[in-house]
Amino acid sequence: MTSIRVGIAGTSWWADAMYLPALKGNVGAEVVAACGRNLQRAQDFAQRWGIPNYYTDYQTMLNEAELDAVIISTGNDTHAPFTLAALEKGIPVLCEKPLGLNYAEALKMTKLAEETKLVNLVPFTYSFMPTARYLKHLIDDGFIGKPYHCNLRYYTGYRRKAEYTWRLNAAEAGSGALGDIGSHFIYLAQWMIGPVSAVSCRLGSPIDRSATMPDGKPFVPTDDTAMVMLEFANGAQGMIHATTVCYEDSPFGQTHHMEFHGSEGTLYSVTDWDKIQSVRGAKDGEGLPHELPIPDEIWGKARRDTVHNTYRDVFRQEGHMIGDFIEGVRTRKAVRPDFAAGTEVQRILDAALMSHQQNRRVLIEEIN
Repeated sequence: MTSIRVGIAGTSWWADAMYLPALKGNVGAEVVAACGRNLQRAQDFAQRWGIPNYYTDYQTMLNEAELDAVIISTGNDTHAPFTLAALEKGIPVLCEKPLGLNYAEALKMTKLAEETKLVNLVPFTYSFMPTARYLKHLIDDGFIGKPYHCNLRYYTGYRRKAEYTWRLNAAEAGSGALGDIGSHFIYLAQWMIGPVSAVSCRLGSPIDRSATMPDGKPFVPTDDTAMVMLEFANGAQGMIHATTVCYEDSPFGQTHHMEFHGSEGTLYSVTDWDKIQSVRGAKDGEGLPHELPIPDEIWGKARRDTVHNTYRDVFRQEGHMIGDFIEGVRTRKAVRPDFAAGTEVQRILDAALMSHQQNRRVLIEEIN
């Protein structure tokens, strides 16, 4: 089996926690190059993971390293230029979400990926968890019948403190809670219910923050919370509540709550990111919702003792997402979620921002 030579842009904790463990566990991948803005961090990162080449300039990595694929895990403002540069050199790309700073950037990335016929993926990680995959199976199998509405809530607290990070800066991040965590659940809503036709949104910033960076330069702050109402093309409605200022004392610092209602029944899912990752439901006439055990074929070999262990094993042992991407590069077969899916999410994010700014309902077709 020919090993896929991978270059990674970004040396943050996320690259350490998600990408390198999964790539090292995938016998079909070899990380041959890493790139980070800080020379010392890039060197330390490369040494820690046994990566032979490290760079501080992304274009230099593309020019000098022999790469079969790249993973872009950098700030949101670099997603488009880094992705386009790789695609132009004929290199498949896994690019973090949100795909671009806006719909125009994301669309340009998608069009080039389609023109070059190169494998591409946007890592909406939570869609690979057993609970999400089982919910998708049940909904596709008609458990709730015709969808009426859904309610997805993502509670976390990493922005409860006021210290500056690039994610607070609209010029670098595009949006805050809306794009950073809300995009995950917007993808899930579309994946399970269908295309979105209109959006209404209110953003919030309850934390009193300085509007200047540590160097004294002013910046436009991003949102801490987002409430997004989705209107689906099939007539269903959805609510996405994404907040980064909740007190959530779980080992992962977050909780997930999902509800789906339709003509034939109801589904509930709770993940506390400690011990609970459950799916409950009831068909019309069955009484109160009851536990719906996740099938063994969905669990695979992932541990079930804690949610965090399941999360680790889904990507590191079972090969979901990153392993799928590597296999897609090898076989030249499309994988999901692709750039087209990421672009539709970005379109909804743009519509949500416009809705908040203009205090009105926005049709998706207005974002072009």
